[in-house]
Amino acid sequence: MGSLPQLTTGRLLSSWQWDVPALLLVVLLGALYGWGVLRLRRRGERWPVPRVAAFALLGLGTLVVATMSALAVYDRVLFWPAAVQNVLLDLIAPLGLALGDPLRLAVRALPERAAGRAQRVMTGRLVRLLTFPLVSTALVLTTELTVYFTPYFETALANDWLHEVMYVHLLLAGSLFVMPVLTREEALPGWCTHPVRAALVFLDGIIDAVPGIVVMTHGTLIAGAWYRDHAPSWAPDVLHDQQLGGGAMISIAELVALPFLLAILVQWARTERAETAALDRRLEAELVPAASAAGPAQGPDLVRPWWETENSEVAQRIRQQRPGR
Repeated sequence: MGSLPQLTTGRLLSSWQWDVPALLLVVLLGALYGWGVLRLRRRGERWPVPRVAAFALLGLGTLVVATMSALAVYDRVLFWPAAVQNVLLDLIAPLGLALGDPLRLAVRALPERAAGRAQRVMTGRLVRLLTFPLVSTALVLTTELTVYFTPYFETALANDWLHEVMYVHLLLAGSLFVMPVLTREEALPGWCTHPVRAALVFLDGIIDAVPGIVVMTHGTLIAGAWYRDHAPSWAPDVLHDQQLGGGAMISIAELVALPFLLAILVQWARTERAETAALDRRLEAELVPAASAAGPAQGPDLVRPWWETENSEVAQRIRQQRPGR
């Protein structure tokens, strides 16, 4: 590790390494998602291409970048690549996976009996507890603080298997908040409407910046002994390296909050349009039979102008000016 060449912009873009467990996870998730999409197409149903792109590029793509790019190559000799790597797994990868709506795809693609079982699991008591907005937000914050301010992180740097566990831990913690808010409304309490969800996302964006602020301003070095022992000669001062990592964490946390909030607002607008269209259809279904039953003598009353039906002073004046009516 100490013999790694200096990390330049070119090497940041070109340095890669294999991570077999992470690669297997990416292949498994991609294969299951692709199977669901193909199954729907064989039944003549369409699945939105933007959802496929979000899942594959932003979701799985972020997993690949976080675990196999230069961030993974240099995460054991510099703190800031490890910090960026962790926040990608905790925030951006869950957002991309959730935008692909894999849970709804699974329910639609699975056979009826299996889909029913999956639906019951996703709306079960344990899942409802873990995805309750305040609980899931606290879990994300607790996960990040536990990673950096306990021996967890330094131990993971020394043990490959624990490093992989940490990857999965961060991904799951982020998904517990993002997935229900964006895709599984039935797992949320009834009061968690779109305006409430938008407020929760805004609050979550503020909370997500807390670990970065703490890391950036913390006087004690995080895994300081490890990085002092393994830092190459060209590496910056360990404290400066930690401050760079904290700043990167804050920046990414604030950047990801905007598309997350926009996704909620788009869902809100679509829901409002769908509800308005459904209400229009219902009113039309109720008014047309009523107009037919009223007959020709009473039918015009359904469309009489307001000045003929109201008893206000203005309406009376208009009626006096229009005696023919």
